[in-house]
Amino acid sequence: MASRLPPGVVPQPVGPGQVSVWTFPRPPVVVADHRRVVVRLGGEVIVDTTDSLKALETSHPPTWYLPMSAFAPDSLRPTAGSSVCEYKGPARYFDVVGGGQPDAVAQR
Repeated sequence: MASRLPPGVVPQPVGPGQVSVWTFPRPPVVVADHRRVVVRLGGEVIVDTTDSLKALETSHPPTWYLPMSAFAPDSLRPTAGSSVCEYKGPARYFDVVGGGQPDAVAQR
């Protein structure tokens, strides 16, 4: 584990039910996660799925990716933003619309 830590970084011990981000792999991995994910915006359910992907990367918190098909109709509005990650590839950005709330950002 020490070989993945930057100089001077000492991870805190983890407690029951916790994981250390320093045990996550490098390069990152993406794994299926079938736990239920519900996203609400202003009280409106935008996503309710058991079909997500979880990205794990050393020193980063887990990131969940949700299938486009899981989003409520008309809840995603494309924006002009885009980016590229060496591990995940190209990403397009969306505003999340629903529940009378201001826009939130999502990426694909």
